[in-house]
Amino acid sequence: MEANERRTSCALNYKVLAECSSSKARTSILSLPHYEVETPVFMPVGTQGTMKGLTSQQLTELDCQIILGNTYHLGMRPGTVILERAGGLHGFMNWKRALLTDSGGFQMVSLLKLAEITEEGVKFQSPHDGQEMLLTPEKSTEIQNSIGADIIMQLDDVVSSTTKGPRVEEAMYRSIRWLDRCIMAHKRPAEQNLFAIIQGGLDPELRKTCVREMVKRNTPGIAIGGLSGGEEKSLFWRIVSLCTDLLPKTKPRYVMGVGYAVDLVVCSALGADMFDCVYPTRTARFGTALVPWGQLHLKHKQYATDLEPIDRECSCWTCKHHSRAYINSLLGREEVSCHLLTIHNIHYQLFMAQVSSARAMNSSRKKQDAAYARYKRKYQERQIS
Repeated sequence: MEANERRTSCALNYKVLAECSSSKARTSILSLPHYEVETPVFMPVGTQGTMKGLTSQQLTELDCQIILGNTYHLGMRPGTVILERAGGLHGFMNWKRALLTDSGGFQMVSLLKLAEITEEGVKFQSPHDGQEMLLTPEKSTEIQNSIGADIIMQLDDVVSSTTKGPRVEEAMYRSIRWLDRCIMAHKRPAEQNLFAIIQGGLDPELRKTCVREMVKRNTPGIAIGGLSGGEEKSLFWRIVSLCTDLLPKTKPRYVMGVGYAVDLVVCSALGADMFDCVYPTRTARFGTALVPWGQLHLKHKQYATDLEPIDRECSCWTCKHHSRAYINSLLGREEVSCHLLTIHNIHYQLFMAQVSSARAMNSSRKKQDAAYARYKRKYQERQIS
């Protein structure tokens, strides 16, 4: 009974406002302990409690509603002791809105040379100081309970999306077993929402099996993991569509690691609600701006005398105040160039999520009017506060 109560308890309310008549797109309100999030939503990644080059206040001004932190890195530094003393990551970084933490499982792929995977968990060697850390489902959940994010993720066995053979099936079934261990270890179900993660690579049958088993666990939301790692777009999108067809319509769906604008729009049309990626901040560090027609590599000489903003139609602070030439003059010399590009790129990604939302709302004039009235009230409330 205790395990079942932990499964069904949650601090989340999910309400669909409108659905598209020609796709699976939908726009919704995801009510979490720290904030009401409008979906589809893009979640910028602040790995260690910070967005590269931006303050929490600037993220609020960009209207980021929810951001992502990394359990592996936060567990290593600053560690759970200081986080608990600070009142969790919200207090530590002075962030008033929603937070999601990943489980640390992705490091099985990104730090594979430093990791050993067994049924017990994942043994990491820190890239910082060589210190070993055994990340089990229980330890991952414990760290995330200390971090205090609104949404926490199960530890899953992650393999590259291009992996084939028995390793994919092994990882899928292990992820199911590890979810059960995360559920039992979760100490704060009334304050934090534990999401399951669907694995199974590019194998439709494995994905179907995983969905059936994960849905039985009745977690507040469900993620689709193990994609966007180098496979063909058509295969990636096909798996997303398969999963959203089978997942409950009454719960949020999170496609992990998705950050390209085209993927935000397509996956929203396929019925997904939440996305995250380091792409907009990482590409900013290389001097690249995201625009509707692709990318601007502002290090190129052609921009040295270009006094146009990055994008004339963009309303972000950077485009309102600075030119391509100014940013070009700073790149490689001043860190503020990364700061300015990060503001623009995050604004652009958030805008693309809003585009997907608008398409869903256009399906029904009545629903659209109701949703718009709600958004207008919320905007006015924010302005007053």
